[in-house]
Amino acid sequence: MHNNILLPIDLQHPESWDRALPVAQHLAGGHATIHLLGIVHDFGSSMVATFLPKGFEEKALQAMKDSLDDFASQHFPDPFRVRTHVGHGNISETILKNAEKYDVDLIVMASHKPDELRSILVSRDANAVVRHSPVSVMVVR
Repeated sequence: MHNNILLPIDLQHPESWDRALPVAQHLAGGHATIHLLGIVHDFGSSMVATFLPKGFEEKALQAMKDSLDDFASQHFPDPFRVRTHVGHGNISETILKNAEKYDVDLIVMASHKPDELRSILVSRDANAVVRHSPVSVMVVR
């Protein structure tokens, strides 16, 4: 059995959690904690950041945290078995850093069936996590 499960989700894209969430809840059984992780994407250039309003990053991180808390309250009847976390930066790197930080023993994440477009947009991150994760990764399709 697992004690800590990391479930990275993108609230703007239900396909990132609609199948993976029930799997994570099932694998958690009656005792494991699920760590929901939302990631605010890195803009990739400090030049882009100069055009954003002051405090934009902090506001984005807080908005993500509030949204994750709302999501958790809707999808988890036991609030003591879920923790919400917000990361910032490259998706796969942020997932791996948080897996270590929260001492998870399983990462559950969604991926689309590969095709020309989706293998570039979605599966690239799942692939990077699977290749570099020190813990088991379940990819749900």
